[in-house]
Amino acid sequence: MGRIADIRAHRKATRNPLAESEKPFTDEQEALVRSALDDERILSGQIWGELRVFLAVAKAKSFSRAAEMLGTSQPTVGRQVKRLQDVMGSQLFISTQHGVRLTPKGRELAKSLSDLDHRLFALTNDLRAESQGTAGQVRISVTDGLNTFFLAPALTDFSRQFPKIQVHLKSPLNVMSLRENKTDMMLGFSPDGSADITSKRLGKLHFIPVASKGYIKKNGLPTRTNLDRHFFVDSEMYGAQTGLWEPWRNCTSQGTILHRCDNSFAYGMLVKAGVGIGLLGSYTIIEREAMPLEIMQTISVPLYALALTERLNAKPVRLAFDWICDIFGTNNPWFANEFRADVKSSGYDAGFKMLFNLE
Repeated sequence: MGRIADIRAHRKATRNPLAESEKPFTDEQEALVRSALDDERILSGQIWGELRVFLAVAKAKSFSRAAEMLGTSQPTVGRQVKRLQDVMGSQLFISTQHGVRLTPKGRELAKSLSDLDHRLFALTNDLRAESQGTAGQVRISVTDGLNTFFLAPALTDFSRQFPKIQVHLKSPLNVMSLRENKTDMMLGFSPDGSADITSKRLGKLHFIPVASKGYIKKNGLPTRTNLDRHFFVDSEMYGAQTGLWEPWRNCTSQGTILHRCDNSFAYGMLVKAGVGIGLLGSYTIIEREAMPLEIMQTISVPLYALALTERLNAKPVRLAFDWICDIFGTNNPWFANEFRADVKSSGYDAGFKMLFNLE
């Protein structure tokens, strides 16, 4: 409860600095300085249960799927949504052949409820953590590849050290926005200047062109002068018109883009299977089949740990934040500020070696 006391003290310290003789009212005038909690009315009316059902339908995009999520029946879900629409006097869903679609009013309501749902989760998790010491759930958004190769394998040691902290690893819905992911923190690729979000610069993720030994055996060694005879696997991820990916696009424009793939694991498998040259994280050269190519300069992308600043006051969240900062910081040789092709084996490689049985 120390944080609540600090907030109250801050509010008291920052109140109107007018001299007492200039103040039209005083803090002791209870009839004039009441808070919203002193108002006995529930302004939203008796629809809180219906709002929870509505949010489930908005997320599931199906009445039947929402019923499964809530452990109730589809008719019950339909009745509660109808009651909510009647009370609000507005249509929230449109039925289609593929389920239900939110109307503009419905989308606006769903966005507000989703934000509220996340805040309620954070609040209840913090209260639980305060009563149980270093315990609670922490939700982290991180891309699938970095999650699999680095974060998930390190979770064993983290859990051994903090057995009461439950980590929920999630694939990001939005690689640019922590808020859209509705998680406590995320591993991002750019800082967030919002006042309520903490951004910490970590290491750099280095992308290099890679081909499999099987591809080279079949098509020859790619060089800067013979790319017109080679095949590439491309991804939408490398399509941002920022200039960063220009070296890769220069290469693909000289050859033939055979396939495109936006799933990181499938993309890597296409390269390993010898389908074409791909742009992969430098750590993939641990794999014996992978051959780094000298056809372009390395593309290095800064990594950032982003977290809701208020959530960092909860000890489990702060511990998890420090944990990902260590894993993806410059102490990890794969994320050093400068790309190195001669990285020596370290404990950070455990996940990659485990996945590909390289021990």
